[in-house]
Amino acid sequence: MELNSRALAADVLVQVVGERKTLNQALESTLPKIPRENDRAFVQALCYGVMRWYWRLDYLVALLTRKPVKDLDIRMLAMLGLYQLKYMRVKPYAAVTETVSAARRKSWAKPFLNGILRSYLREQATLEARSAEREAIAEAHPEWLVSALQQDWPDRYAEILRQNNLAPPMVVRVNCRTITRAAYLDQLARAGISAYASPIGDTAVVLESPVPVENLPGFAKGWVSVQDAAAQLAAPLLELESGLRVLDVCAAPGGKLMHILEACPDLKEVVAVDVSPERVVRIHDNLARAGLTAKVLTADATNPSAWWDGRAFDRILLDAPCSATGVIRRHPDIKVLRTPDDLVGLQDLQRRILDAVWPLLAPGGRLLYVTCSVLRQENEARIAEFLKTHSDALDVPIKATWGEAVSHGRQILTGDQGMDGFYYARIAKI
Repeated sequence: MELNSRALAADVLVQVVGERKTLNQALESTLPKIPRENDRAFVQALCYGVMRWYWRLDYLVALLTRKPVKDLDIRMLAMLGLYQLKYMRVKPYAAVTETVSAARRKSWAKPFLNGILRSYLREQATLEARSAEREAIAEAHPEWLVSALQQDWPDRYAEILRQNNLAPPMVVRVNCRTITRAAYLDQLARAGISAYASPIGDTAVVLESPVPVENLPGFAKGWVSVQDAAAQLAAPLLELESGLRVLDVCAAPGGKLMHILEACPDLKEVVAVDVSPERVVRIHDNLARAGLTAKVLTADATNPSAWWDGRAFDRILLDAPCSATGVIRRHPDIKVLRTPDDLVGLQDLQRRILDAVWPLLAPGGRLLYVTCSVLRQENEARIAEFLKTHSDALDVPIKATWGEAVSHGRQILTGDQGMDGFYYARIAKI
């Protein structure tokens, strides 16, 4: 039986909405089952699109039905159909017919879906006008997140919402130990890939259009790694020097770790810690691809007594677990999966990790605190609390042309100079 792309996409979305898997996890278990590349790309585009516009599509489904659609498979198919009709260049007849056929053995659902989608086509102007009345629905964000962004960034939150719904650029980090950025841009041009040097840092290259990583010249040899320009700021901010001992906390999947090793090959030792065995495998894979070496530990950062050897570190990079509200444009399922309760737990975890690893830093050393969040409570407020409770900690201002200075550290909001939303704070041990 021929695979139905809409049915497969609905299966992926059910895993995210119903089983609380991340979109990446759900796609990784589904895409390999699809033999044709075009079909895989179509399923991925459908899933990312529905996740990006989930809250608006869900509202439209509610307008088009008399009562909630309890069958999650059918609700996801209805949203897939609406997404095709509103946002994709799929012919309306094909969008309706193929989406209805994706209901498969649920014969009761076929006329139901057909009615929803055809009603939308007839009443589209009215329905879209109604969905534009409330900002959260219009911009497809949960109400709590709109309120949080509005509170933190009253003059800029609307632009953050808009940026979250745009497709992000594909950015790579050039391993300057093996090839210069200018030389790599020449390699891309020869391969027919349009790209330009990012104005942020000296290793970032922005591709005009995304390409599969296997099409990137030298990717398998470690010439480049996929990493947003904002994330590429971590290694330079550590101010690395030969002979230093460095700890990378919450290191998976290893992009910043690789950059540390590429930027300063004469470090005394680099130790990377992550609590997830599955994610530690990705660290090893990435290091192996680039021919890099570090001491990688599967361990809990909040309990250093179980893994620390007692020797102090000169630099600590803490890529703290966070809401990831700065990378929603890359992971739109965050808008569906994240809840306000999650923030409470994440802030407690940030606090505990900071307190746990601070004693591991040598006097005179520096800790770089990083999140991919745009919420102040995870960023400058967290550092303010830490400085207040640790008399031997000193805020070291970051002078830069990117982002904006906040009470402690520096904040990049989503879309600033084309970057993801990131926060950096540098703390010295007196």
